[in-house]
Amino acid sequence: MNDKQETPEQKRERVRQEELKRNPTGSMNDAFNRASSGGLADLVGSLGWKGTGILILVIIIGFIAASFFFK
Repeated sequence: MNDKQETPEQKRERVRQEELKRNPTGSMNDAFNRASSGGLADLVGSLGWKGTGILILVIIIGFIAASFFFK
């Protein structure tokens, strides 16, 4: 797509996606920092599929541990 035809939103998203590909560890740090002020979609979107899987596992393990200790 030509840069002149690209909207500012599309350009920001393209630059953000390129940064995520170049620096995956920094994006995970950004995701956790953004989670304090953003939504779950921002967190999951910047973590990628591996980070999302780990997050889901942590939530499930935490739920099992809480139900085991508080019954």
